Amino acid sequence: MLAGTDCPNVAIVAGYSLHRELELLVRAGLSPMEAIVAATRRPAERLRQADVFGTVAPGRSADLLLLSADPLANITNVRRIEQVIARGTRHRPAALLESLRTSAAAGP
Repeated sequence: MLAGTDCPNVAIVAGYSLHRELELLVRAGLSPMEAIVAATRRPAERLRQADVFGTVAPGRSADLLLLSADPLANITNVRRIEQVIARGTRHRPAALLESLRTSAAAGP
C-alpha cells in the first residue's frame, strides 16, 4: 500500500493532506510505522528508486521533518513540526506557512 495525495491538484495543500491520510490509515488498522513506511519507503520502492530516496541513509536524497513528539506513539504527532529540511535548507514552519499565505493571496 502506498500513501500519497493528489498534490498537483490546486485544491490540495501538500503536507496537510498527507498528514490526514496517515491518520486515516492508522484509524483503518495500520500501525503508525506501517503508515509512515507507506508514505516514505514504499513509494520509493514502487518507483524503483529505493537506492535514491525513501529512507535516511548515506548517499541518499532526503527531505526531513524534525518533530517535537514521536509519531510512533501517536500518528497525529506528524503535525508537530519543529523544522523542515528540504533540498539541504532548514526552514521554520512559520516561515513556510507565511510563504503559503502569500502565494494563496497572489492567486494563480
